[in-house]
Amino acid sequence: MLPGYEIIAQDKKSRARTGRLHLIHGTVETPAFAPVSTRGGIKLLDIQDLENMKTQILMANTYHLYLRPGHERIQRLGGLHTFIGWDKPIMTDSGGYQVFSLGIGSVLGRSKFEYASEEQISSMNGFLEKHGRKTRVRITEEGVVFRSVYDGTIHKFTPERSLDIQTSLGSDMMFVLDECTSPSADYEYTKLSMERTHRWAERSLKHSVNIHHGDNRPAVFGIVQGGLFRDLREESARFISELEVNGRKFDGIGIGGAFGRDQMYEVLDWIIPILPEEKPRHLLGIGTITDIFESVKRGVDLFDCVGPQRIGRAGYFYVSPESGGTPDNKFRYRITNSRFKDDTSPLDPNCSCPVCKRYSRAYIHHLIKIEPLAGMRLTTYHNIYFVLELMRRIRRSINEESFTQLYGKWMKSG
Repeated sequence: MLPGYEIIAQDKKSRARTGRLHLIHGTVETPAFAPVSTRGGIKLLDIQDLENMKTQILMANTYHLYLRPGHERIQRLGGLHTFIGWDKPIMTDSGGYQVFSLGIGSVLGRSKFEYASEEQISSMNGFLEKHGRKTRVRITEEGVVFRSVYDGTIHKFTPERSLDIQTSLGSDMMFVLDECTSPSADYEYTKLSMERTHRWAERSLKHSVNIHHGDNRPAVFGIVQGGLFRDLREESARFISELEVNGRKFDGIGIGGAFGRDQMYEVLDWIIPILPEEKPRHLLGIGTITDIFESVKRGVDLFDCVGPQRIGRAGYFYVSPESGGTPDNKFRYRITNSRFKDDTSPLDPNCSCPVCKRYSRAYIHHLIKIEPLAGMRLTTYHNIYFVLELMRRIRRSINEESFTQLYGKWMKSG
């Protein structure tokens, strides 16, 4: 019966654990990392590359696929798996984060969100007057109204609509619509936002019960919010964990929010003890090496992040501790640095990816300057492979009761 989750091993000195998440298109061994195939593809790579890396699951973005090429078209073409040629699990987000970040972020800057009061967001004119510019999103009790980043047309996501779109895409694992509040939002607004997220979660679970039937249904994850306030986070963790409709609860728990690294660890320390042991936990949008180790240690099972591919396109490549990587240098170097122009070693001498087996740092340093896309493809491939291989090492260490040693080796500062 799908979906389902089973715990395989539990680390004795931390909350780290391994498990198996059973989904329609296969089983995912956890802890696992999902490369982000935003619009159905990853820049500079193809599906065959991802298969060669033994990728277990992909993350696709509902917002972008809804707008282009459209979920109904993808459904007519056989669903997202057929459309992109991928026969393994796919998870989809709700589209909510992109609505908020590309909407309010378009006014205030994506790196610093700021949310208006209930009175302001109920009136588009009031919101526009406050900022003196056009915004692309309006939040209501019903859902969110937003303008497309592509052509300015107006669209609406409700909790039910988001699940309908994800179902049309053929997602194996989907997230409910929530509001990702700003880390600068005050307690009053964060509480109002969290309560709305909870009402949306209840509507989502009711809708899932109505549209997802039988023994081969997709997994639906609720999302914990509450900002940087402990009482709100704990309240949200309990609500999402305990919510039940017609005998069905959420199949897993997503942990959302925008926060700094130390704040994120603190939030995990608050809520992980509250979350049900038997449910998988996904930390949304997180995937640096340090964050993976610290979050796995605290009991997180799943990750997704655009970071490895994004920094790869900027010329950064990951390195292991044996090759000089430390938390201080974020386990990465930049290939355009002049010190690599005569370096005949691989990107990481301890990496077994095809890029490291064949090419030198000197060649990629040269290539990324004279044929940038070709060079960026190699660093992108290496980075995603590197993270996937790290997840395999982490799983093996937990199963073999050596996670503490692996954690110590990677997390000690240089």
